[in-house]
Amino acid sequence: MSLSVKGLRAGYGSSQVLFGLDMHVSTGETVALVGRNGAGKTTALHCVMGVHESRKGSIEVNGRETIGLSPHRIARLGVALVPQGRRVFSELTVEENLRTAIGAGGGRADGGSKGRADGGAGGGGTGMGSGGTGQLDGGAGGGDWAGVRWTMDELFEVFPLLAKVRKSKGAWLSGGEQQVLSIARALLTEPEMLLLDEPTEGLAPRVVETLTEQLLRIKASGLTIVLAEQHLGLVRELAGRAYVIDRGLVRAEGEPGALLADEQIRHAYLSL
Repeated sequence: MSLSVKGLRAGYGSSQVLFGLDMHVSTGETVALVGRNGAGKTTALHCVMGVHESRKGSIEVNGRETIGLSPHRIARLGVALVPQGRRVFSELTVEENLRTAIGAGGGRADGGSKGRADGGAGGGGTGMGSGGTGQLDGGAGGGDWAGVRWTMDELFEVFPLLAKVRKSKGAWLSGGEQQVLSIARALLTEPEMLLLDEPTEGLAPRVVETLTEQLLRIKASGLTIVLAEQHLGLVRELAGRAYVIDRGLVRAEGEPGALLADEQIRHAYLSL
């Protein structure tokens, strides 16, 4: 699933946040939005998801203009947002939190799974085995896995720490467990594009390392990922391309390693 944003302007009341943002994301690509707090990263993701109103510009998902569409209609197109701050249901168990997502995008908790929608990898149209064991490395056919149907069992395999607390209430979980739950819940909607807003915020370094490994497995599933993040280590590991955003505009674009090695860019747009 591709994304094209052109001339995007948005704000809150009389405060303008985005001043003509331009970016594009190709199908299956992982792109990061980096910049200081208040640069406009979260606002950009919220506009893509339709949870914040755009004032001007264009947002196209797979070539379809989405400005003016409600969030649930954008979700039905295959877009899922993992919001900043996790926002799990504190009185529901992990399993119950996950079940709230089933059906939101056609997701299901049991039964078989499919690989690519065109029946690609493996030639049999069942990229992930019907037994619920998710193959996230391209499988026998070596193709991409766009269109994967995630099941609860497959998510517990990808996120083993969730399996250990599957009967625990959301309020009892650590920050890292809540973040993983928020990501898993989004995946159950069967998205083709995942928007991740500051997934490492407030997490201990060891938890960030584990989360990075799990996000790399999700990336291997073929999802298009747009990541708003200040943890530059995660950006280097996960993203193939990055946009540096400052004061609502793209100031630089390129391969994350090269951007982050540029002292002028780091000093002007990324340092505190």
